[in-house]
Amino acid sequence: MMRLTKMTVLPLAAAAMLAFGGVAMAKTINLSGNFGTEGKGVSVPSGMAEATLDTSTDMLKYSITFAGLTGPVLAAHFHGPASAGESAKVLIPIPGPYVNGMTGTVKVTKAQEKILEAGKTYVNLHTKAAPMGEARAQMLVTK
Repeated sequence: MMRLTKMTVLPLAAAAMLAFGGVAMAKTINLSGNFGTEGKGVSVPSGMAEATLDTSTDMLKYSITFAGLTGPVLAAHFHGPASAGESAKVLIPIPGPYVNGMTGTVKVTKAQEKILEAGKTYVNLHTKAAPMGEARAQMLVTK
């Protein structure tokens, strides 16, 4: 009969974890993008969207500043998956109030995390004059 000690159990446990998919490592992912005109917009928006994704808590913390829009922001969302110049459906709604300098945190799914981490999302600001989106910031992973 084999006697199990720390010296035999730990390597066996590590090998088992590797054999069955490895260990999911939590990480923090930073994203940012500068606002530009969305679609055929006539305004010249400016500002920035920044976000930090914590994969251990599945929380996405964001900060959004903007200027140069035709009117108040009526809705805001993270859209994806989409590369620059592509359109996509709403991926993660951003709750209001929609004011310059807004910040918040939203819970995300593991599937949404993969899209965010791949740099396939954008923040879209919607106004009365541009209900499909007036300003867009493609969210790129930063170091």
